Parts: sequence; C-alpha cells; structure tokens
Amino acid sequence: MKVHKCIFERIISLENLFLAWEEFRRGKSARQDVQEFEWNLEQNIFSLYRDLSSREYTHGAYEGFMICDPKQRRIHKASVRDRVLHHTVFKILNPVFEPTFIAHSFSCREGKGTHKAVDALEHFLRKTSRNYRSRCFALKCDIHQFFASVDHAILLSILGRTVKDVDALWLLKEIIGSFRTLGCLDDECKGIPIGNLTSQLFANLYMNEFDQFMKQQLRVKQYVRYTDDFVMVAADKSDLEKLLPPMRDFLHEKLRLSLHPRKIILRKFGQGIDFLGYIILPHHRALRTRTRHRMFRKLHLRVVSFKAGKGSEISVESSLQSYLGVLSHVNTHQLTEQLKNQCWFWLKD
Repeated sequence: MKVHKCIFERIISLENLFLAWEEFRRGKSARQDVQEFEWNLEQNIFSLYRDLSSREYTHGAYEGFMICDPKQRRIHKASVRDRVLHHTVFKILNPVFEPTFIAHSFSCREGKGTHKAVDALEHFLRKTSRNYRSRCFALKCDIHQFFASVDHAILLSILGRTVKDVDALWLLKEIIGSFRTLGCLDDECKGIPIGNLTSQLFANLYMNEFDQFMKQQLRVKQYVRYTDDFVMVAADKSDLEKLLPPMRDFLHEKLRLSLHPRKIILRKFGQGIDFLGYIILPHHRALRTRTRHRMFRKLHLRVVSFKAGKGSEISVESSLQSYLGVLSHVNTHQLTEQLKNQCWFWLKD
C-alpha cells in the first residue's frame, strides 16, 4: 500500500480551503450560519489557515438534533468553520483511500449509491438462482449502533498505515477526538458523528477492514455492503450459516463491533430480500411498505407547508420528482400514477 508522508500542506492550503468552501456552500447559501461565515469569508478562511498551519486549531462543539429517516437518529452538526475543514480533508484523503475499497462497497462513493447496491444484489441473486430456476439464499446483517461504536484508537491506527505525515495525523486525531459517544470511558473513546462529511470516509475505512476479511480470508464472492448493512448470497443455506461465527469473531476482536442480534436475517430468495428500502423478488422488485408510507406522508407535509405559505411550489415539484426517481427503480406503474394523482389532489383540495 502506498504511504503518504507530505499530505498536511495539501489539506490546509488556501487554495483547497477556498475550494472546500465553494463545495460546502452549495445548496446552503440561505442558511443563517453560512451567510454569517460568508460575510467575512476571506478573514474566516485566513484565520482557519493560520490556526491550522501553526497547529493551534481546535475543533469546536457540536449542535445535536434528531431526525427521522426513517428511524430516529441523532445528528451532530459542527460549526461552518469546522465543516469547511471537513470538506478539504475529505477532498484530499478520499482519493488516497478510494482505490483500496472493494468494488461492492457502495456507501458515499462516487458512481455508487443505494440503487447500484440494490442492482448488484439483484445480479448476485439472479446469477446464484440460475435465472430464478434454482433455490438460493441471502444472509442480511447489520452492525449494532455502528457510528456510536467506532473505536478512535483503531480508526487512527488504520489511517496511520497510509498517512505517515505527523501533522496530518495530529489533525485527524483532533477531528476524530472532537466527538465521543456519551458514557464511554476516557481510555476507550468511541463514536463518530453522523453529521460530519469526514465520518463518511471514516466509516468506509473502518468497514473496509471487514470487507477485506470477507473477500480475502472467508473468500465470499457474492457480498454487498452499504455503510453497516451487508448481504451475502449463496446456493446453500449452510454455507451462509457457517459465516456467522468467524464474522462475529473478527468484528469483536479487530473492530470492537457486534452484529445487531435482531437484524440477522437468512431467507430464501423467493421470500423476498429486504435491502435499502427495496424488496427484491424473482422477476421483480417492490418498494418496502413503510418506505411507501413515508414517501406519501412526507410529500403531503411538503404540500401542506406550501399551502400555508411556508414553502414553494418548486419545492413540492422537486420532492415529487425525487420520489418518482425512487419509484423508477421498482416495477410498479400503478404506485407511480397513484403518487402523482395524490399530489395533484392535495394541491387542488
């Protein structure tokens, strides 16, 4: 693996900080904290650069809030100043680590995403079932409280195998150490915030250790992962059952993680494989029931907000087109027409 010894100066260069600002502000220019930072943009960027170059930079506190997407998650939002830094760190480090990731890791990577992950799983199921003529099975798992369980020392050790720049490692330690899961002991700091852009890279790096174990040690050919959700496909049910003990051992011993006990699901393909909001069945793909209900509920709330004068018709149309894009990946013309008709009814009511 190639090592990088002189990467800190690239991360903190003024050129990269200004480019990171431009990338960060897209779609956020109406937000008050972004406007306040932009009001004295050059002064704020130069101040950040001076603090970084002198190693006096300290990551600020987070603002916590809850979202429902679809389950409740606590998001931690850093200051604009810190988020600009996250962008420049991601911009420089992501290309360094991207070539080390396996092809079937789909989370937060350019040219990947949820729909590509579902397509890959569907391909494996079709191939293993010999075009739906034979039985096959899928084992779906996820990690229990993944983001809250990422071990800081292990993550820094993984980063340190490639990043040999002392100053860059100081900065990464400052970013990682800026957040810890409530209740963890001083000598076992854990947790990365869901709201940080850098957390997307850190999550892929952390789980890449597991990906490599699955591919190189266990020799699992038909494996798809999206963040902490992963699925394996095989023609023989027992082949999948045999994977569970070594997976548990590796996750516990090497990454201090554990499988979610209620989300280990082994099913026949004919029963439908639930993955990333879709149900994959022989010959067709359906939308998960609660995903469909959430889609209608959120679109209705967007229409109600518009009619109350708190939103625009453009935002309603944008949401509708986004959901129609989701539906374009399932075999359901009827549901697509139902969503469009329901939106029209709400607007005219």
